[in-house]
Amino acid sequence: MDDELQRVLLQVINETDEPLETMEVLEKAKKFVEDATRTKVYLRLSNLRGEGLIKGKFVGGGRGVWIWWKKEI
Repeated sequence: MDDELQRVLLQVINETDEPLETMEVLEKAKKFVEDATRTKVYLRLSNLRGEGLIKGKFVGGGRGVWIWWKKEI
């Protein structure tokens, strides 16, 4: 995990006590990484979820949204 965006995303997720949608995470991450895009953020969050560092879930029907939260919630 040597990617600056991944470090920022992990920090954003771990500093909040409530689940965040992908777009909310993106808005917070853009304060630190200007070239962050929705696609980059989603892929990095998926990787962090796969590594077991955060949790995430798809909610809603059809074109629903992903929500992300820290492991300890």
